[in-house]
Amino acid sequence: MFKIKRNYRENTARRVFKVFNYCFCCLTALLCLAPMIHVMALSLSASKYVNSGMVLLVPKGLQLTAYKDLLAKEQFFISMWISVKRVLLGLVINMTVIILASYPLSKRSSEFAGRQVYVWIFIFSMLFGAGLIPTYLIVANTGLLNTIWALILPGAVQVSNIILLQNFMKALPDEISEAAFIDGAGHWRTLTQVILPLCKPSLAAISLFVMVGHWNDWFAGSIYMQSYKDYPLQTYLQTQIIDWSKTDIEYMDPEMLALKAAQSSTRSAQMFLAMIPILCVYPFLQKHFTKGIVMGSVKG
Repeated sequence: MFKIKRNYRENTARRVFKVFNYCFCCLTALLCLAPMIHVMALSLSASKYVNSGMVLLVPKGLQLTAYKDLLAKEQFFISMWISVKRVLLGLVINMTVIILASYPLSKRSSEFAGRQVYVWIFIFSMLFGAGLIPTYLIVANTGLLNTIWALILPGAVQVSNIILLQNFMKALPDEISEAAFIDGAGHWRTLTQVILPLCKPSLAAISLFVMVGHWNDWFAGSIYMQSYKDYPLQTYLQTQIIDWSKTDIEYMDPEMLALKAAQSSTRSAQMFLAMIPILCVYPFLQKHFTKGIVMGSVKG
């Protein structure tokens, strides 16, 4: 048989669309990077340029004074260690709860009696919350205040991520689980050795959501931690910014203005260093991100 070769030539409209698409994506990427570059430029610039608002994306009067001052701030590193512990513990607890809740919910109603009732309970809890005051009272009465568990346990059940993983598991062929059961595997072995290895894209995406959520959360630390030394990193940075923003510049003398500029550079250095851990984790999970979100967001 003869193979018919067809030459598909891009028309002008297609080429114009590709150029526009590439330019738009590059511009969007630059807009995402611009705030980080600006913060880095502030941290590396001299105080007089920061005070005058002359620093945009390129450092002026290059110096490392802000990072030297940062080394003297013990609380910054204490707060960073608290955030690291929170991310690690929160990742283990959140992912355990998400996996154990998603697996039975992914089964058919004939295999899991009352499945639909549990689905509606999860959805109801996602749409309607009890409120801040009841949540605070529960945390206080259970003795979790001023402990790292107050930052983790109130948000241990993340319904949106459960739905993502559940839909991903439902999209897997039923024959895979049936073959495991025929070979003598139970639910626990089927979950750990068959289902979870196939769910790596979704697990990677959800893990990224969990880590970023714990790392960036500042509000929980501000209401559940009464001691300044127990603040996680983002709560500590938030207090640093709010303290200076409440001060009226019109009533500052030159020495106070110089100190404010120096503190601005130090705070910029703190914020830039706070971005680095998540930026280091993201490249390892990015390749699974799109597949995990797309397949998990479509109801099977």
